[in-house]
Amino acid sequence: MKALTILLTGSTGYIGRRLLPVLLEQGHRVICLVRDKRRFDFEDFTEAHQKNLSVYEADLNKPESLHTLPKDIDLAYYLVHSMSTSENFLVLEQKSAETFVGYINQTTAKQIVYLSGIVNDPSLSKHLSSRKNVEDILGQSAAKLTVLRAAIIIGSGSASFEIIRDLVEKLPVMIAPKWLKSRCQPIGIRNVIEYLIGVISKEETYNQSFDIGGPDILTYKEMLMGYARVRGLKRWIIPVPVLSPQLSSHWLYFVTSTSFTLAKSLVSSLKNEVICSDNRIQKIVPVKLLNYEETLRLTLDRIQQRLVISSWKDAVPTDAIDQNFLNYVEVPTFGCFNDTRTITFNRPKEDVIENIWRIGGDQGWYYGNWMWRIRGFIDKLFGGVGLRRGRRNATDLKAGDALDFWRVLLADKKNGRLLLYAEMKLPGEAWLEFKIHSNTLIQTATFRPLGLWGRIYWYSVLPFHGLIFPGMIRNIVRV
Repeated sequence: MKALTILLTGSTGYIGRRLLPVLLEQGHRVICLVRDKRRFDFEDFTEAHQKNLSVYEADLNKPESLHTLPKDIDLAYYLVHSMSTSENFLVLEQKSAETFVGYINQTTAKQIVYLSGIVNDPSLSKHLSSRKNVEDILGQSAAKLTVLRAAIIIGSGSASFEIIRDLVEKLPVMIAPKWLKSRCQPIGIRNVIEYLIGVISKEETYNQSFDIGGPDILTYKEMLMGYARVRGLKRWIIPVPVLSPQLSSHWLYFVTSTSFTLAKSLVSSLKNEVICSDNRIQKIVPVKLLNYEETLRLTLDRIQQRLVISSWKDAVPTDAIDQNFLNYVEVPTFGCFNDTRTITFNRPKEDVIENIWRIGGDQGWYYGNWMWRIRGFIDKLFGGVGLRRGRRNATDLKAGDALDFWRVLLADKKNGRLLLYAEMKLPGEAWLEFKIHSNTLIQTATFRPLGLWGRIYWYSVLPFHGLIFPGMIRNIVRV
């Protein structure tokens, strides 16, 4: 294949993070469009790949920010979605697509590749209607449009897989909504990437839309039971007709790691059967499709090996913190409350850093995990993210990662500094920082209250801080 100059949007997202190294491996020059360069980690790539990689900062909701982007490109991937980050995603997605088309029309791009959703049902949900609307907008571009329409994508870190895993692992008996009878055609992330690569410069795909799916057509109940079989778990599912979309959304929200915004969008889409209408793409891009249970086994194996490259949880929720969240790296001092603990240690600095980098998720918070779980449950009750998000990888952290109800702002492992920003529901803003100087660990919790309620909140949780924070820092250096 001839090496091309490719513009990749969504390069820090779930699909983009997985597509980028494959494009580089094939020798293409890749231009990544990101909202914030600080989220992009060049150290993930070899020196040879870095030579073919450039990163430009722009926001598709701000047309004026695109003027510095290169115009000499051959192809562009459009992997921009807003469903998990805002309830107003339909408007945001339309504006982003229109801005993108305006830019593409000034370039030499010959092809746009867009990953959409299967839209064969005559009555589409808001989520799927938005995907179809974006298709129509991109189709007005001077470049030829190739649309790949997928149903549920199964892979380590995908929203669909994480929801299935949460439900089956946590609930031996499920009282489930009637939408479990709806059918879909799940596809593995590996096959999705193969299709995204396979359509490059294929003229047969120009101005065409293709449904992509795995070999199995399953109901959602069958998908849940299939996961249970792979894991060797006995599960019972009892569908009931009384769970309304609103109740179903709350059910998903409290049981799984999904946000309420995403839960509502997913539930509204589950009334639609997402099944491929034809297999034309197989003649153009022959792919060895993995069945559902094969995909599950590969996914669980990746998780076991701690090889989760990206996660849907790393999308930044706009109601908790804006998209320029890395601006919060400078922890404020004026008008703030602090809880600072220090401890010296006699073990290698690298061991303590490794312990810090394992914090949260299945590892827990080193002390008083039951209190952390209670705080996460309270956060869920008030519409927050709770603790169920966990973390992308058990040992690796990057700026932008979700970490339970925190967001990683800075992960400087070389110098032993980790900075987290709270995304829980709070009457103010909170940071948690771990910093190593010589053989001393400094742990600092900072809270900037919002009015009187913020101050009342701080003093009400001080007794819990007095229990949790001393035990946490002690155990981090001892474990």
